[in-house]
Amino acid sequence: MTFDQLSALAIFAFVSTFTPGPNNLMLMTSGANVGYLRTLPHLLGITFGFAAMVFLVGLGLSGLFSYYPNLYTGLKYLSVGYLCYLAWLIATSGAQKEQHDYRPLSFLAAASFQWVNPKGWTMAITATTVYNQNGSVSQLVTIATTFLLFNLPSGTTWVIAGRAIKRWLKSSQRVKRFNILMAVLLVASIIPML
Repeated sequence: MTFDQLSALAIFAFVSTFTPGPNNLMLMTSGANVGYLRTLPHLLGITFGFAAMVFLVGLGLSGLFSYYPNLYTGLKYLSVGYLCYLAWLIATSGAQKEQHDYRPLSFLAAASFQWVNPKGWTMAITATTVYNQNGSVSQLVTIATTFLLFNLPSGTTWVIAGRAIKRWLKSSQRVKRFNILMAVLLVASIIPML
């Protein structure tokens, strides 16, 4: 991969990982509700899970969807259903005094979530088709590593933003409104991908 291609990939990875999407909205919500340390397994699950997904998509899963478009359509509906379920869990979680009500995703759940995340699929297919046109495994490793390196600071930024918002969330009413807003934004984040 040339320096120009690597630079373009880095810009794509930066923009796509830092912009709002299901992962970032869930990380911000978790940061606001339970803080950075309890959100860390969720963040690491996204970071490593998405890098693995990019690599595997590049190895051939995107080709599978070319041959079986109904499989992709089914995955898309499954994704939407799961995101709506997560939004419902966020919207109905308790206030700060009831932090036990809110449970961030575990490492494995967050890593697995990448496979039903519509934004994640869009990013993975775009990255592996645009930046690995010759199908090189070493370029797939570079692409996956680039996303791994950008997902960690991106996710951390969103968790810290959520943690900063917590100062504003002094009353249980504000927490409830915040969680409902985050749930609505989570659902709204999938509309462009449909």
